[in-house]
Amino acid sequence: MKRKSIKTLIGDWIMTHKTKGIVLRTIKYGETSLVVTIFTELFGVQTYMVNGVRSTKKSAAKANYFQPAAVLDLIVYHSENKPMHRIKEFSWAFLYDNVLTDVIKNSIASFMVELLQKCLKQPEANTDLFNFCEEALQQLDNCNKKVAANFPLFFALHLTHFFGFRMADNYTTEDCFLDLQEGGFINHQPLHQYFIDGEKATLTSQLLKVMQPYELEEFNLNHAIRRQLLLHYQDYYALHISEFGQMKTLMVLHEVL
Repeated sequence: MKRKSIKTLIGDWIMTHKTKGIVLRTIKYGETSLVVTIFTELFGVQTYMVNGVRSTKKSAAKANYFQPAAVLDLIVYHSENKPMHRIKEFSWAFLYDNVLTDVIKNSIASFMVELLQKCLKQPEANTDLFNFCEEALQQLDNCNKKVAANFPLFFALHLTHFFGFRMADNYTTEDCFLDLQEGGFINHQPLHQYFIDGEKATLTSQLLKVMQPYELEEFNLNHAIRRQLLLHYQDYYALHISEFGQMKTLMVLHEVL
């Protein structure tokens, strides 16, 4: 009986799996390849080497699939012991009308993707989180300009639910200071600097009640208020996620919203 080679045995052992994925980051590697970080429905966040997608004009079109925020159907090779995997097949799971081409919506999607990536520390699957992010990106693609402008606020507040530090919506006329360290409203100004008060605290309470993005059309917010709220929410994430740092896409949002 002919013995199988090591290469054949490894090929038998590493199975292929069908999964959806949201592209988080793409880095050029060598002259023709990409290293792509993808939040997959089946395996959580994973890294893939994609060879030969930048070698010719024809193959370069394939690189367009791996733009951040792209939602793909994938057939992937997966081994629990490998830090990097390969993709056997890929195609669009959802073909955007606007997100990849409209400057404002693309900037919002980039913010959402960066925020998600900063929160994903472990590769475990989280189907509920994946479904939330996939649906949010689709709704962003289809929404009007007013809803889109408020979308980063909605996403930033509701994403916290999946990582265990959602703000408590206990706002009252007495409990009107939002303590960002504790994640809830209190009746006095905290001794530290991480809090929201006044109009911005009231707006945050109202935004926490929003369950569907179309409700964002009811919020008449100006550029300055959105910017201040997003900076506060960035502080909130930094207080609750180690090594969160600063968001690069936030400065872009400040310019376009």
